[in-house]
Amino acid sequence: MAMPGSLRRQSASRGLVSHCTHHHVVVFLLTFFSYSLLHASRKTFSNVKVSISNQWTPSCLNSTAPELQPYELWNSSHLFPDREEATLFLGTLDTIFLFSYAVGLFVSGIVGDRLNLRWVLSFGMCSSALVVFSFGTLTEWLHFYNKWFYCCLWVVNGLLQSTGWPCVVAVMGNWFGKAGRGFVFGLWSACASVGNILGAFLASCVLKYGYEYAFLVTASVQFAGGVVVFFGLLTSPKEVGLPELGADEEISVEEDANRPLMGNDDLDDDDRNYSIQAADNDNQPKAIGFFQACCLPGVVLYSLAYACLKLVNYSFFFWLPFYLSNNFGWKEAEADQLSIWYDVGGIIGGTIQGLISDVLQKRAPVLAVSLLFAVGSLFGYSRSPNSKPINAVIMTITGFFIGGPSNMISSAISADLGRQDLVKGSSEALATVTGIVDGTGSIGAAVGQYLVSLIQEHLGWMWVFYFFILMVRNHLI
Repeated sequence: MAMPGSLRRQSASRGLVSHCTHHHVVVFLLTFFSYSLLHASRKTFSNVKVSISNQWTPSCLNSTAPELQPYELWNSSHLFPDREEATLFLGTLDTIFLFSYAVGLFVSGIVGDRLNLRWVLSFGMCSSALVVFSFGTLTEWLHFYNKWFYCCLWVVNGLLQSTGWPCVVAVMGNWFGKAGRGFVFGLWSACASVGNILGAFLASCVLKYGYEYAFLVTASVQFAGGVVVFFGLLTSPKEVGLPELGADEEISVEEDANRPLMGNDDLDDDDRNYSIQAADNDNQPKAIGFFQACCLPGVVLYSLAYACLKLVNYSFFFWLPFYLSNNFGWKEAEADQLSIWYDVGGIIGGTIQGLISDVLQKRAPVLAVSLLFAVGSLFGYSRSPNSKPINAVIMTITGFFIGGPSNMISSAISADLGRQDLVKGSSEALATVTGIVDGTGSIGAAVGQYLVSLIQEHLGWMWVFYFFILMVRNHLI
């Protein structure tokens, strides 16, 4: 006989506490900060766009250059005749990165289900750090400026950075089961926002010395993090002799991740915890195929919905400091620091909304309500006055209602989709499904970044926000 919902929630909560060891804490922290460092280096580019744009276009600050060296040599860094074209190219680089990142996610998810997750994650972090260093620091030190070289480096960086999310979600899925997953993953998925805050802080601290030092600092920290992950991360409880998820948990709750976003159907009572990555004692599970993962119920639906939401979330990620500096005339370092409040809202939103979804045992209603409020917050932020305190408050509210649902889909719901009954106990699917959801979302975000630069150039920032509202409404539909 099925247990009442309240008793099942109490059982799930006790299971979460009783099975938490110091290994769980270490895994939580290592995966959290490894992806935070990836996002910090990624955030650096958006934080120094104004400085890069000034470097790539003629400026009054260059008036004394002909006296110091040949004018042609000084002018070699001027890739564009004006800031508008430089801004459009920066948007193109964002698009290139996200497209390569999206393609890489599909591949990295498959690779993560077949190779050691620790090796894949560590390789991606260290190699990406070298590419970021070459892009932002080495080219400036050598005074080498070339559009095609920048594009190639950013394609490689997108492919390498794509190893991060499928691997860390899969590792977390191995260690943390259904008990309290919404809260645990909601809190943990703040790693991206913490990375944004860290990247903005590091960039603003050294930006006065030149934008190349912002890339240098974040790349160095990320490389060091990759080394720590290689030697310290445990990808599965079996590596330290702990039981696999589901081995001694007979009663648990699993929300129906296969319903549409607005679905309110009751959950099945006989769903249980289980691990996709963990190996069976008798049979080593085989990794699920890409098309098999796409055919799992709910994967395509949530992937397409996430494409609209990630477009908006990443537009704030890539363009918010530039928007604040360009629209209000605030200094670049001040704009970088103020943009942190969007991520603060995302951290709070992901944690609270994840906790509520655990209590309700449903994700979809929480997402729907949050996105309804997101429409209003976007409209309000588009009319924010030239006041830093007011802007910060509305920005935090916007991050709460946009960043929260984005974190939930990319982490907790992806884990739910990868642990369905169709792949229970016989296949490895978590990294593959995560790669599909996040990869599809990144394709939408990639298209969005180029559209943002075009809309801003021809119609202005107000129409950019109308475009965001339209995307959020599409997500609801």
